[in-house]
Amino acid sequence: MAHFPIYTLDSAPEQSKPGLNGLAQAFGMVPNIAGAIAGSPKLINGLVGVFQQVHGGSFTEAQVQTVLLTNAVTNGSTWPVAFHSFLALKEGLSEADVQAIRERRLPQDAKLAALSRLARTLIEKRGRVDEHDIASFTEAGFDQALVLDVILVVAASTMTNYTASVAQPPLEELFQPYAWKA
Repeated sequence: MAHFPIYTLDSAPEQSKPGLNGLAQAFGMVPNIAGAIAGSPKLINGLVGVFQQVHGGSFTEAQVQTVLLTNAVTNGSTWPVAFHSFLALKEGLSEADVQAIRERRLPQDAKLAALSRLARTLIEKRGRVDEHDIASFTEAGFDQALVLDVILVVAASTMTNYTASVAQPPLEELFQPYAWKA
């Protein structure tokens, strides 16, 4: 497997530094996945733009983490599963709901289950959801327009999930308790 460097704020390409700095401020550190993504100024800056839309959007942080964790599991991407397990718990998801998602099951909370189901369905069906998939989401209390916001979250996580699968960044010690295997 090719080796991809994990850049820091000091070693990153100049055009990657603003985006990497923004993620460092958001997380209080430079996650290894961000350090890997920084090898491409276009990808890191694109991710930051999408990241800002996702985290300033229509969903609570717990709901965002539900979708991001579901996406990582569905894509079989180990680094993001550990990272989003940590963040989901930090944002108030129950241990049972986090574990359910990690085991490819739905959370007990009905709204989180609807989000998780739609995210997984979007990935598995490559965006070709049907009326039943959308109805299942809206019946949980979400507006139909929020289907499009779930697509935005899926797009953001696709960048990190695919990069993690290609670059295979090491898992930070902080996230080791949440390590996961596909």
